[in-house]
Amino acid sequence: MARLKHPIREAERYLQNAHKILSEKAEKDGEYYNDTKYVKLAGHAAWSGVLTALDAVLGVRDKLKKGQRLSFNDYENAMAKKDRKMINPLLGAYESCHKSMGYDGNPSYKIVRESLHQAKMIIDWADKHYQE
Repeated sequence: MARLKHPIREAERYLQNAHKILSEKAEKDGEYYNDTKYVKLAGHAAWSGVLTALDAVLGVRDKLKKGQRLSFNDYENAMAKKDRKMINPLLGAYESCHKSMGYDGNPSYKIVRESLHQAKMIIDWADKHYQE
């Protein structure tokens, strides 16, 4: 049986991939990225990292019934039970990485930089709370 990867290192890898997409593929013009395609890809990668880290610590996926999908509210409720002070960073990462970058492709360099910072905060928090 193949050994599963460490989920927090995997989450960090997703975030590194987001940075790599932006640095290697996305061209900047002043304070904005020229092609929102790469912003969207980076946003999806960063949000995937956040979800990977949260799944490892909060265990919300373990409580799903077969065929059931998770919603952001599932993560938010689980976070409220684990650490209420992390709800705002979680909401920030959701709104910025998932929605603003991932769906809207917001080209603002400042928004992208802050979005990736929010994702890192969540992943770092998960790293401190992860138990194998």
